[in-house]
Amino acid sequence: MYADIFGTLPVAEALVGKGVGIGTVLAFMMAVTALSLPSIIMLKTVVKPKLLTIFVVVVTIGILIIGYTFNAFGYIFV
Repeated sequence: MYADIFGTLPVAEALVGKGVGIGTVLAFMMAVTALSLPSIIMLKTVVKPKLLTIFVVVVTIGILIIGYTFNAFGYIFV
């Protein structure tokens, strides 16, 4: 399923309203847009598989770091 960043905003707002951590919501929004299957397919036509794998790994690690960091210090941002 493809979702752009604007499509995830209502879902993110509902999650925050239900009490989900801000880091979790940010990680969800970034993962849905950056690591969606259509995005990977489009990138696959432009870059080599090795570079695509590196991209997915780096983005996944970055999303995890952002999620844990904002969850740890989320009380500052809310």
